[in-house]
Formats: sequence, C-alpha cells, structure tokens
Amino acid sequence: MGTDGDETGGTGVSTTRKTFALLEALKDEEGVTIAALTERTDLPKSTVYRHLQTLTDLGYVIERDGAYYVGFRFVELGEQARSRKVGYTAAKRAVFELGQETDERAVFIVEEASEAVYVHRYGSLSNTMIGHRRPLHSMASGKVILAEWDDAAVADYIDDIGLETITPNTITDPDALFDELERIRGRGYGVNNQEHMEGLRGVAVPVYTPDDDFLGSLAVFGPTSRFSDDYVHDELPTRLRNKAGEIKVTLAYG
Repeated sequence: MGTDGDETGGTGVSTTRKTFALLEALKDEEGVTIAALTERTDLPKSTVYRHLQTLTDLGYVIERDGAYYVGFRFVELGEQARSRKVGYTAAKRAVFELGQETDERAVFIVEEASEAVYVHRYGSLSNTMIGHRRPLHSMASGKVILAEWDDAAVADYIDDIGLETITPNTITDPDALFDELERIRGRGYGVNNQEHMEGLRGVAVPVYTPDDDFLGSLAVFGPTSRFSDDYVHDELPTRLRNKAGEIKVTLAYG
C-alpha cells in the first residue's frame, strides 16, 4: 500500500484527474507558477510539484524561470486527432478555400461526446479555437450534426445535455429544435441566426464520405451586416455543398 491514499488503491483515476486539472489550469495562461496552480486547483503544493515534475520529464510541460507552460508534445497528439480520419485532412483544404473565396471565417466541425468540436478553422491569426467545444444546438454546424441523428438520439441529447440559453436567439424549446432539425433535413443546410453569439450568422452543410457515412459539418459564419437572407439561403448553401462534394470526390479518387 502507498502512503498517499488519493494516489493508490483507486489510484489511477484520482491521479489522472489531478494531472488533467493541472493541464486545464495551464492552458488558460502563458506561464503559471506552482503557487498559482496550487490556488487554482486546490491541490497541495507537494502534489502539484510532483505532477509537474512528471509532466516535465515526459515533455508535456516545460518550465522557464519558475513558470510552467504546456509543451509542444501536445501538438503531436492534437495533429493525430485532427488526421485520424482521412476525411479530416481533406476538409482542411476545403476550409481554407472557403475562407479565401468568401473572405469570411470557415470551419470544419465534428461531434465528440455530444459536443461540437472545431477541427479546422480559417479566418484567424491563430488556431486557438482548434479543439474547443461548443453546444450542438446553438450552432449551424451543431444543428446539422443533430439532424443526422434520429429523434430518439436527439431526445437523449436534450435529456442528458439540455438546451442551454447562449443568446436570446438560442433554441431552448425541444419542439422548436425538432422542427428546426426537420427543416435542415429537408433543405440540406443549417442556419445560425445569432444563436451562439449576437451579431453573427452562419450556414453549415453536412459532409459525407464516398460510402455516404457522415463525416462532419462544413460552415461559414460572419457578421449579420454581411450575411443577408439571400446570401445565407442562396449563395452560401450552394458554395458549401460544392465544397462538401469536392471532399467526397477527393476521398473517392485521391
């Protein structure tokens, strides 16, 4: 038996949770001291130090002048996740081209653990949004993903996750969400009318593999001043469908 009850016996889970609590605290700032990490995580200083030493030895955390930073080893893991399906790599080019052609922000989003996850993004000086998670029901891409599910799966999502209010326009009524998903299935694209952030509209379409398996959602979003109804319901859906089709062809023929 070890002397630290938290890290033995039922051990692995507790130890792993502490490690990730530290990593979550580290990722929010550039350089964090042991004292600050101890305060933010409510972990004993000795525990913080021990975990940081292990992470530093493995290259996942680096230390400079008493401050700790997330290391580039995590970039390797992130890139593996972003390329674990061939289609994810093909979507990267489509996102870049969409951003170039529209001069708006373009994204490719997938579902993981009932959340929308940014895999690729164009329109920012950094990739800080990559890997970030958002509620499915508040985004055009997320609603496109939900539209791929059957009603029972959507009902489970509502029961388990809920329909959180993000803005005054967020769909929070289950019946309204089911109606919205039916519209998306009928017209083949989803729209975000300031449902995740006030002042922004977006359009998204589903992306399929050559075997017609759902891969993810391709979207473009921008300010309401530029996203008129004609642009949102005519030009952008056509442009997005074409790019989704190009991804499918690329996967079929290389």
